[in-house]
Amino acid sequence: MLTTVARGLAAAALAVLPALTVPAAAQAATPTARSTLPLDEAIDMLTVAAEDRTGYDRQEAFGGWIDADRDGCNTRAEVLLAEAVEQPTVTRRCTLTGGRWYSWYDDRLVDRTDIDHAVPLAEAWDSGASRWTRARRIAYANYLGDDRHLVAVSQRSNRQKADKDVAVWIVPDNPAQRCRYLSDQVAIKLGWHLSVDPAEHTAMERIAGECPGTDVTVEPVAQETLDFG
Repeated sequence: MLTTVARGLAAAALAVLPALTVPAAAQAATPTARSTLPLDEAIDMLTVAAEDRTGYDRQEAFGGWIDADRDGCNTRAEVLLAEAVEQPTVTRRCTLTGGRWYSWYDDRLVDRTDIDHAVPLAEAWDSGASRWTRARRIAYANYLGDDRHLVAVSQRSNRQKADKDVAVWIVPDNPAQRCRYLSDQVAIKLGWHLSVDPAEHTAMERIAGECPGTDVTVEPVAQETLDFG
């Protein structure tokens, strides 16, 4: 059965991504190798810039789910298999039936889930992904190299969150997880060289004050990819 092993194989297929032009100051501050640092210091490394959604089209910009390792299961199925607390039955062409998942966004077990991009696709576009190649955006939408990037959650919480950043939405149904959610957001934005807008940055700094002792592990994403565009 395909579980974390399959997810690891798919991650290897998306492990390196094409170059993204970012301001020199941001490049100098952002970790260039896997590193762990205090949450407040990680927030200080983020580039602050205005957001721009001009030209955004989800399907055109990021495509859909792909089968990066060609094992018959697309990215969505890989995440469901890896995160199931009760494994679904897998039939031909990776059709999944049954199964249960823990949705930590709202602290509940569910048998119907959505796969959430921790940093939403529209938010990524606003924060710098609009300047990427389409291949890099497809890789971002399907990235399995970091368990924080794609999360199986309840349909309710995923749709409640939509494309909101932390200035607007931060796990309101499970406030005990606010520090985890914030650190994941910061790690992904740093790892992909994505910016934050001023309101988002202010919210991050404020919420970080509730999270003493919280560290962030940043895993910078390499700069080439297979061409999925």
